[in-house]
Amino acid sequence: MATTFLSTANTFLPSSSSSSSSSSSLAATHIYPHRHNVKRQLTLSKAVSEPRPSSPIITKRSLSITLLTSLVFSLAGKGYYSDANAAILEADDDEELLEKVKKDRKKRIEKQGVISSSNKETGYLQELVYKLSKVGQAIDNNDLSAASSFLGSNTDADWVQKANIAFTKLSSSPEEKSEVDAFNSSLASLISSVVRNDMESSKIAFVSSATAFEKWTTLTGLVGRLKGL
Repeated sequence: MATTFLSTANTFLPSSSSSSSSSSSLAATHIYPHRHNVKRQLTLSKAVSEPRPSSPIITKRSLSITLLTSLVFSLAGKGYYSDANAAILEADDDEELLEKVKKDRKKRIEKQGVISSSNKETGYLQELVYKLSKVGQAIDNNDLSAASSFLGSNTDADWVQKANIAFTKLSSSPEEKSEVDAFNSSLASLISSVVRNDMESSKIAFVSSATAFEKWTTLTGLVGRLKGL
């Protein structure tokens, strides 16, 4: 390599130069190639040793992953995952509601079967409707004497006993049994008020009795089977 640089340098030197000049030129020729060689090596070494910059594509990909992760946590913080869980719970609630509807429908069908096979008990209840209707008319006419003739003097009357036989057979739920208790309590108060000739108390007790009986017939499904309701 030194010989090459020397030959090239000599072509640029004039022929009339002194020997000292030739010597200086020769020395310079030998020195400068060395300088260039060292500088070039240093440059190459630096280029090899310095870390290469990250690829722009990798950087963008990393940024995309970071943004996506942030978005996921952001959605979680805003309740999107909670909404999804709520939707699952809502679906479970719908299944429970559907199951409850099926059970209620089954109970109604069974109740209708019991009612259909209870013609005697239905007859007892029809007599009760008739009694209440006559008592109501008598009270409306301020005629407690007529009301007493329909009611009797106490709750041991035959029509009351028969009505309770029907109540017992056709009442299955706690709500239905509760209305039966309310009716019997109001009926006892009604009979007592009529016997005492207490018009105001008779009116209140009659309304309570009729209301409890109407609620019971609605709960049991008998409201459409009894005439006069």
